[in-house]
Amino acid sequence: MLVAGATGVLGLEICRQLTAANKSVKGLVRPTSDPSKVNSLRQMGVETVEGDVKDRSSLDAAMQNVESVISTVSSTISRAEGDSIETVDREGQLNLIEAAKAAGINQFILLSFPVSPESFPLQDAKREAEQRLMGSGLNYTILQPGFFMDIWLSPVVGFDFPNHKATIYGEGKNKISWIAVKDVAAFVIAALDNPDAKNNIIELGGPQAFSPLEIVRIFEQQGHPFEIVQVPEEALRAQKNSSTDPLQLSFLSLMLTLARGGEIDMHENFRKFSVEPTSVSAYVKKVTETAEAEL
Repeated sequence: MLVAGATGVLGLEICRQLTAANKSVKGLVRPTSDPSKVNSLRQMGVETVEGDVKDRSSLDAAMQNVESVISTVSSTISRAEGDSIETVDREGQLNLIEAAKAAGINQFILLSFPVSPESFPLQDAKREAEQRLMGSGLNYTILQPGFFMDIWLSPVVGFDFPNHKATIYGEGKNKISWIAVKDVAAFVIAALDNPDAKNNIIELGGPQAFSPLEIVRIFEQQGHPFEIVQVPEEALRAQKNSSTDPLQLSFLSLMLTLARGGEIDMHENFRKFSVEPTSVSAYVKKVTETAEAEL
């Protein structure tokens, strides 16, 4: 199988779990990919193949002898020159789908996210890719994980737990079904050749929903009070209305989406796909212990 976006946070974890299960894995990498991440893939036993989703012609060779494609590609966290929501999240995904169709791929697993009431470029790109995939004739699985605890409960977006500070978007009282990156990867592996995943769209969340303020209290139980900075929805809306940058517009829209909350009932899917979920408490314990060990 081919993992596109193999050097990303989720892509690396998917490759790790696939190779741990003794699966034959190709990882799509670019000449500009981080050499340390490419080396990590190779040490796992992943066969790295060069290609770029922005270059349709480069994908055909990567598709050879591949039965399944898993796409986690996105320009939102790490970007090279020329990467954008338009070139990667929209055109790149469409290129990948067309290449998979041309190669007669058996199953295409697309990582997306649940529908948001907000309008923003990243969502437009995801929805277009979903529609193209569903109309491609390929066997598809669209996984829509909600907010990743590894990202949204980290310093990357202002949840600075190592320094006991947290930026809260909105009132912080609406519950979210936070999900761990490793659990999303586990669902990807469980979806391979699974009748329950065939031609299906599956929303993914964690085992229990907590509001951002409840998350702060869980962190505080580790022994340190938090300094909280709240950003009202009105301020986020004003920033969004004045922004013209697609990436900034998308992140502001995701922050507004987070502020509204989003609970996903996962009981049936955890059972159906035999995934053992990571609790928020387990995540908090792990990251605080790691942060303290690094001091």
